[in-house]
Amino acid sequence: MSNAREEQPVNAEHEAVGTPEPCVVGVDFGTLSGRAVVVRVRDGAELGTAEHGYRHAVLDRELPDGTPLPPDWALQVPSDYIDVLRHAVPEALTAAGVRPDQVIGVGTDFTACTVLPVLADGTPLCELPGLVDRPHAYVKLWRHHAAQAQADRINALAAERKEAWLERYGGRISSEWEFAKALQLLEEDPEIYRRTERWVEAADWIVWRLCGTYVRNACTAGYKGQLQDGSYPSRAYLAALNPDFADFVTGKLEHPIGQLGDCAGRLTAEAAAWTGLPEGIAVCVGNVDAHVTAPAAGAVEPGRMVAIMGTSTCHVMSSDRHGAVPGMCGVVDGGILPGLWGYEAGQSGVGDIFGWFVRTGFPAAYAEEAAALGRDPHEHLTALAAGQRVGEHGLVALDWHSGNRSVLVDHDLSGVVVGQTLSTRPEDIYRALLEATAFGTRTIIDAFEAAGVPVAELIIAGGLTKNALLMQIYADVTRRPLGVIGSTQGPALGAAMHAAVAAGAYADIRAAADAMGRADRGVYQPDPERAAAYDRLYAEYRLLHDYFGRGANDVMHRLRRIRTEATPSS
Repeated sequence: MSNAREEQPVNAEHEAVGTPEPCVVGVDFGTLSGRAVVVRVRDGAELGTAEHGYRHAVLDRELPDGTPLPPDWALQVPSDYIDVLRHAVPEALTAAGVRPDQVIGVGTDFTACTVLPVLADGTPLCELPGLVDRPHAYVKLWRHHAAQAQADRINALAAERKEAWLERYGGRISSEWEFAKALQLLEEDPEIYRRTERWVEAADWIVWRLCGTYVRNACTAGYKGQLQDGSYPSRAYLAALNPDFADFVTGKLEHPIGQLGDCAGRLTAEAAAWTGLPEGIAVCVGNVDAHVTAPAAGAVEPGRMVAIMGTSTCHVMSSDRHGAVPGMCGVVDGGILPGLWGYEAGQSGVGDIFGWFVRTGFPAAYAEEAAALGRDPHEHLTALAAGQRVGEHGLVALDWHSGNRSVLVDHDLSGVVVGQTLSTRPEDIYRALLEATAFGTRTIIDAFEAAGVPVAELIIAGGLTKNALLMQIYADVTRRPLGVIGSTQGPALGAAMHAAVAAGAYADIRAAADAMGRADRGVYQPDPERAAAYDRLYAEYRLLHDYFGRGANDVMHRLRRIRTEATPSS
């Protein structure tokens, strides 16, 4: 379950004279695992990393006791997060060769919106006697999309009432966010809702467990909790959604806000025993995996969009211009960097789509050929697809296998591949799916530009940066130079940088980014000929995008209803 490796030796000169340099630890809680990195404060050098997989992974079919789950559910077990602290952090320290007393602070980041119901002392409801078989007592992962009906009502009522905060979210709230998931909880399991004393982002829960203090971080509060200009949606609005929802903010959500890079508290003795870190070091306020990555990539100036590409993609960018960008996940003043508007957009499925195709569309003959060449399935399909000219496969796809986050904000949409024939090969479909995700990113960039918020450059972070074909496709499709973050652990590095600020090593995150962040600029340049060819395919993508996504043909929603009706109830 765990994997540790040494990244770079500790500075030998300092060790020799008996003055080991201060370090910080960043812990990135992803969808399937948590990763810890030990980072030198002086220059951001990553000295050692370790990864620990979640024992229960994602619960999308049944609970640990076998209780079945309906479609579109995605839950997790909170004790899996504690296991990351117990395993990945000590192993990263060992891999780095760093003594615990060198560590001055720890920072964390999390997927979002990943949220859980807890008691006033932070105990998750799924850990209480008699509740292990209650799905709503568990963590709802970011990709839990079963609250779409509640999100639709939230949006319709907000539009009807002309709620000012709606514009800050591109006109639509996602089913992934805090309010939709909480309303689903209330309406589907009122008892669990009543027993919920705090509705807590996992990003804040893990900090709570580290330092013993609950601090609600400004990032998730703004982007996922609809906190704008110091206020949440009003009690009257919530009551209009459901009378029993009227006190949701005051009774379960509202809590003092911690700013990014602030110190939330000091590491407790219990957490010190888990991690092997010194009791009393600074614990940074929580953050979101995508947003924390921007400073790690050196994206501290307006117009530099960072795309964190993994199972999904999150696009974050700071700007000195405020615009109403349709379909954005949110725009928050200081949401990423102080003094700038922080924008978030995203695609619900990217690496997940490629993984799905490999699981379901990789024939045995291809697997044998890949094994003979020493390639994994993704490497093999990529190598075959790389030999094609743009458009040679005759396909265009919609990247909606996990719904659409931006710009349509509709998780009841589904994937499409158009143009298949009896001659279509697996590598053709694989390349079309790669291209579809690039078209989705271009759609997001076009929305920014149309709203008067310029995007000058893309910087890519995350595990998919290793696929050179995919990176070049993105450069060609978007007609923009692509930079690549100078770290394989961008979110964990960003969390560590914020920990350095919380510990007082740097005055603010910009200063930390100047010293510790890094990216290689313009690694991939758009090719004019390929870009022109992709313009033609992108035009077809946009026709399909609007036809299926904007109401001309509602077949995806009808099919989903048919599937739901045909699925046995749990």
